[in-house]
Amino acid sequence: MLARTVDRLPTGDECVYEPKWDGFRAIADHRGGRVLLTSRSGRRLDARFPEVADAVADQIPPGTMLDGEIVRWSGDRLDFDALQRRNRASTRTARPLARSEPCHYIVFDLLRLEGADLTRRSLERRREALERLFEDVDQPSLLTLGWQTTDPETARDWYDTLPEVGVEGLVIKDARRSYRPGRRDWEKFKHRLTTEAIVAGTIGPPDQPRELLLGRFDSRTGDLRVAGHTTELTKRQSDDLGGLLHRAAGDHPWPRRLAPRWGGKDPIAYVQVEPEVVVEVQVDAASSAEQWRHVVRYMRVRAELSPADVPLDLDLEKRPDGETEPG
Repeated sequence: MLARTVDRLPTGDECVYEPKWDGFRAIADHRGGRVLLTSRSGRRLDARFPEVADAVADQIPPGTMLDGEIVRWSGDRLDFDALQRRNRASTRTARPLARSEPCHYIVFDLLRLEGADLTRRSLERRREALERLFEDVDQPSLLTLGWQTTDPETARDWYDTLPEVGVEGLVIKDARRSYRPGRRDWEKFKHRLTTEAIVAGTIGPPDQPRELLLGRFDSRTGDLRVAGHTTELTKRQSDDLGGLLHRAAGDHPWPRRLAPRWGGKDPIAYVQVEPEVVVEVQVDAASSAEQWRHVVRYMRVRAELSPADVPLDLDLEKRPDGETEPG
């Protein structure tokens, strides 16, 4: 099942709330001693994360199928970059990495139990069965029962405090619903915060841009590096920006083609512009390789600000004395 984005926290007697973990969504299918881990796109993950597959095989009965999120903890924070490194490693090095950099599987749904299909049951009944199943799972373990609450105040507290450990927001589900694969019947309420960035490139001509490529100065090197890119601009936004952006006349801090976007394969062809226009954008909490992992939403031009006024790295704001407040 999938989730659609909402702009406010839903409430109601039927609502249950779960943290939105920042990892790889995966179905774990225990087929009699062999566990298949499959991503949302159908890609096999068990060879990359053998410790997770082994934990399911050891502690979950055969004929059982789980839905959850593979995550990597670095200290007390979720580390998506470390998870990516694990995912890119060869199958030959997967076992050594599983010992030195183990990942965890946070389980939030039970689709089959010892051969019995549970998908037509309500989420409330599936959750009861999942909690009973986890009574026999060793703790601490690489398998973790995902948090869930029916209390909106508890959910709001999670929303306010869990970004410190890398949680993106909340997933809201209807306790009465069955499990319907591919349907966007769940909802996600994600952190959206505003901050500033420097326009250093455009998709489309600078006088009529379709998207903006954004930069931030690196606090260690002073270089302007790629921070992210926007969603497609409206016609009015494009018109407003068109008179402010100028094609780069000389050297530009970035190559003429940029690395592919998250999940893409092709380098980004774009138009280099003078990095002098500051814009306000809306971002979420997810980042990877020192970039905002998801596209950001353009809000407005900040004509009163210069590039020197923009926070460094991916920080959200500056302190009055000019030091950056960590994001």
